[in-house]
Formats: sequence, C-alpha cells, structure tokens
Amino acid sequence: MTAAQKAVLVLEDGTRYVGRAYGAIGRTLGEAVFATGMTGYQETLTDPSYAGQIVLMTAPHIGNTGANDEDMESRQIWVAGFVVREPSRVVSNFRSQRSLDDDLVAQGVVGISGIDTRAVTRHIRSAGAMRAGVFSGEDFDLSDSEQLDLVQNGAKMTGRNLSAEVSTIEPYTVPAVGEKVGSVAVLDLGVKKSTLENLAARGLDVHVLPQQVTAQDILDLGVSALFFSNGPGDPAASDRHVALLQETLRAGVPYFGICFGNQLLGRALGLDTYKLPFGHRGINQPVLDKRTGRVEITSQNHGFAVKAPIDATFDSPAGFGKVEVSHFSLNDQVVEGLNCLDLNAFSVQYHPEAAAGPHDANYLFDRFLDMVRERNAQDAAPASAADQEQND
Repeated sequence: MTAAQKAVLVLEDGTRYVGRAYGAIGRTLGEAVFATGMTGYQETLTDPSYAGQIVLMTAPHIGNTGANDEDMESRQIWVAGFVVREPSRVVSNFRSQRSLDDDLVAQGVVGISGIDTRAVTRHIRSAGAMRAGVFSGEDFDLSDSEQLDLVQNGAKMTGRNLSAEVSTIEPYTVPAVGEKVGSVAVLDLGVKKSTLENLAARGLDVHVLPQQVTAQDILDLGVSALFFSNGPGDPAASDRHVALLQETLRAGVPYFGICFGNQLLGRALGLDTYKLPFGHRGINQPVLDKRTGRVEITSQNHGFAVKAPIDATFDSPAGFGKVEVSHFSLNDQVVEGLNCLDLNAFSVQYHPEAAAGPHDANYLFDRFLDMVRERNAQDAAPASAADQEQND
C-alpha cells in the first residue's frame, strides 16, 4: 500500500487506527459512532440524523449491493465520514446503478477501510462516543499531534443545533395515496423519504415544512395533526421547536413524533434530555411495548434520550397532564416512547418507517391515523345543545 492510499482514523483520546483510504481523499471531522445494521448501508448514509457524525459499520463487508436512486432516504449523503472493515470489490445486485464508492467520491465523503472495526466499536462502547477525524492524502502526512489537535478542536455534538442544515428550504406537499383521510404538517428536522411515504400511503396529504416555521404557520394550515421528524443534534439546543410544539399542543392539535421528535415532546412536557454514552444505532434494537408486553425489533439512530421514570405514570412538569413511558429499551432501559394520557400526543424514540427494516413498529402510523380520524370526527360533530344555547 502506497502512502497515497493510506488513511488514519484518529479519536479524541488519541487512539489511532491506520488503514486504507476509502471514498473521497482528504480530511473530515465529526463524532465517531457505530451502526449495528447488517444491511441498509445506503439508507444509513442518506439518513439526515447522521449529519455531523463519522459512522462506523460493524458489519464487516459493506457495498456488495452497490447503490441506487430508489433507496436514497434524502437528497444526499449526510454522514461526515464513513468507516468500514472491508469494502466489496464487486457490485452484485440487479437494482444497482453504481458502486457505493462512486457515491462517496461524488459527494466528497472521506472514509477509511481496512481497520479492525470490532476493536474500534469495543473502544467506543467502553470510552463513549467521541470526536474523531479521518485523514488521507496530504492530510495523512500531518503529524500525529496536528491531527489530534484538529480532532480535539472540532465541534461537540452536545449543544449543537443541526436542524437548519438538514431541513427543507421550501415547503412542499406529498399528496395522499388513494382516498384522502386528512392532512398532516410534518416539521422537517431531518425527515426520511420513507416516513413521508408511510404517511401518504394512509390517505394523508403531507405538508412538509421548513424547520423555521412558527406555530401560527402550522395552525393556519388547518391540518388534522402535527408530526415532528427524526433529525440530528442536541434536543436541548432546539428551544424554539419545543416552544412551537407546546403552543400547538395547547391548541389541541394531535401530535406524533419519532426519534428527535420524541426528545422534543419530552422537553415540551417539561422533562430533561441527556446524552447517551454511545447511543443506539442500527436495525436490531429490542424495545418493550409496556401496553402489550410485545418485544419489537426496531431501527434506531439517536445519541440523546429523555429522562423519565419507566415504571409509573407522572405529571407533566409543564402542565400537560398525566404522561407515561410507553416503550423502553431492553438493552439499557432507556426511554423509547412517551404517551400523553390527557392529550392526543405520543412519540417513540425509534424509526417505525424502518428503511431498510425491520417493520415491527409500522403499526404506529396506523395509530396516528386513528388519531386523525378521531379529530376529524370531532370537528364534524354537531355542536352540543349547551353550545347551541350559548351561541343563541
């Protein structure tokens, strides 16, 4: 291997892993995290929730099915860097339009291959997620201390608001498929294509909104419900979105949130959030549904979580009534879902659209649809006799 082909992954604590350059050549900085899915690497790369992160795939062989336009979850690759054990030398799939390496190079994603990803994963699990950098080409020739300085001066994920970087600039609508049941406003904090498709498939006109809209903008749309998407960053740095959600909840708008949307519901209810040691990322995360006792295998990608008791109902510190934790992780008892008992609002920490799978939690979109139908029925119901007498 020539010097031009070499690359190095440098972690914030000074740990170094030398391997081969993969994808674009140069330098990239971000938070090092690992994803445990054995499939779905293209969906991972194009998930906006990974913005600002150098993603390590724990599966040892990546790229064998190539890349295509259909499996893109957003308009581009969002990861800050990519780390794999062994890139596939051959693309073998009838749906492939190009190699994964082609996409990485075309979109300037700096990566590294040929390192012991098991060792890196075990190190992150022990030491926690940390800032990192991948250096190749001329940047590989920087001294160890120069590379480490660059890493340690990089931005931390805690306190970072990335919504503006990943959200749509202009609003747009995905029309309902089949008979229209209602409409939903989706606050795009890093939404995935599969989420929008799942909502539209249930007869909802999906109004996708930029992250800078106001609560009044949403209320003026007259939608049946509100949805907060997944997204990157620290929920504690999104106070404006929390205030927006509080205002719409007080207005009686039904709400469903996933991932980042779960954390923002928690904060809107007056709960705290905190950073996990190394997060949950991958498509094999076990979650218990407390209501049914059913274990769901879920797709997840989050580094922050809501702080709440998982074994009892409690009062919302912000005055929104009774709340319960509906789901929790079987790996570490992290809160995986919230259910408001006095409001039409619920959320989960995982991704029920689950591209590239699994689909255990897809029923949550049906639950949301039931909320929309209930809201529509209430709006269509004639005024009560007392209301009519008051109006007279």
